[in-house]
Amino acid sequence: EAWQSSVLIRHTILNQIMLGLVTIMGWMLISFSRHYMVGQANLNRYYRWLMFTLASVAITVTTNHLVIFWLGWLGISLSLNNLLTFYADRPRAILAAHKKFMLARVAELSLLVAFALLYQQYDSPYINTIINTAVAQSNAGLTLHWQEQVAACLIAFAALIKCAQLPFHGWLIQVVESPTPVSALLHAGVINLGGYLLLLFTPLVAQSALATWLLLIVAGLSTLASALIMTTRISIKVRLAWSTCAQMGLMLLEFALGLYELVLLHLLAHSFYKAYSFLNSGNAVNDAIRLRLSSAAKTNTQFPSTNKAVLPNAQTWLLALGLSTAIVTIIRVSFGFESAFSAWWLFALALTVLIVQWRTCEHSPSIIYTFAMGILLCVIYAALKFAMHYALPAYPTHTVQAFSLADIWAMFLFSLLFILSTLLHYQVRWTAIRRLSIALFAGLYLDEWLTRLVLKFWPVTLPARTKEQ
Repeated sequence: EAWQSSVLIRHTILNQIMLGLVTIMGWMLISFSRHYMVGQANLNRYYRWLMFTLASVAITVTTNHLVIFWLGWLGISLSLNNLLTFYADRPRAILAAHKKFMLARVAELSLLVAFALLYQQYDSPYINTIINTAVAQSNAGLTLHWQEQVAACLIAFAALIKCAQLPFHGWLIQVVESPTPVSALLHAGVINLGGYLLLLFTPLVAQSALATWLLLIVAGLSTLASALIMTTRISIKVRLAWSTCAQMGLMLLEFALGLYELVLLHLLAHSFYKAYSFLNSGNAVNDAIRLRLSSAAKTNTQFPSTNKAVLPNAQTWLLALGLSTAIVTIIRVSFGFESAFSAWWLFALALTVLIVQWRTCEHSPSIIYTFAMGILLCVIYAALKFAMHYALPAYPTHTVQAFSLADIWAMFLFSLLFILSTLLHYQVRWTAIRRLSIALFAGLYLDEWLTRLVLKFWPVTLPARTKEQ
């Protein structure tokens, strides 16, 4: 793809996709807010900062200038902070916004230093010039200068903070006390900018082994921990917040594995999924009542013993794992994919869980039907992967080969997640698993030390909690 850009605006498929995403999300949030925010005090203040946030995001994803990009990034953070503190009488919301304010300044400082190094190295403030030069250097077989290495690591570090990776995640869990449209804006839009930042500077970051392994280790462990912690949560909003941590970690891990088309696919799918989930979270009570009153919930009320869940045995697990692995291998070979195998392994494990659920339900489908559905799901996955590939330029980056050290690390994390989540679901009576569940319910105590550090460095006066709260 030719990087055709004007002096200040980039004209690429990636930028057009991101701008379209911002437009759709903005329309959805404004339409929802018209009814949700009726009667709220300071409504003009809410709409003013909402519009300013959306405008800052639009500027950030379309600009071709480093300074404007950084100013847009800063504008997003400052305007979002005003939205997160919309309910100024909620202590948890104020504390969360305070922690985010501190971490955001660290990310912005990292990004500012990275951009200063890039300007010094490339003697240009224009993003397209920097990217084209980095691509040319990669084609010529030149290694990165130390300034480029440091800039790549700082960009990766800024993306980790922006995506609320552990241990910088606590604020994301606590800001659920902000208005629901603000939660949707944060989880469905703003937090995805870490992935866009990496996609934008792919030719630079992908050539840095230090930056890549920083993402592999931090994002990988964050994905594992967040996904397990999510299973212990009851509150829908909190559960969705931990889900965002896990999904963002997986997106960054995909980037480190060279699966850039999956990063874009993940970014788009996560945005729409989280926007719907948060905006629909208010219907959870109605959904629960409807399920309780449905005919399915009343089935076999005269014979409760027939409603007991069937625990899958070892034979069922082995059958499901073998079938899903065979399906994934067939599709991968048929489509000619040669990149990292870990993403396919994750798909196989997810398909294994789905097949086990099918095999243990009351009316279990046949093996032929299960195999056909597995093939169909895998083909859809491969087709979407191909579609996203054409939306990105063909970067001459270092592709992570299947079963390389990075790929094995990712496969190990996915396998560990599969094993622990299965034990937490089916063998919670085991003493070790019960202790693990308790630690996970406490968030592995990772946010406590960071909160103490933030409050020690910059104390904040929290509002008194009223009796109504």
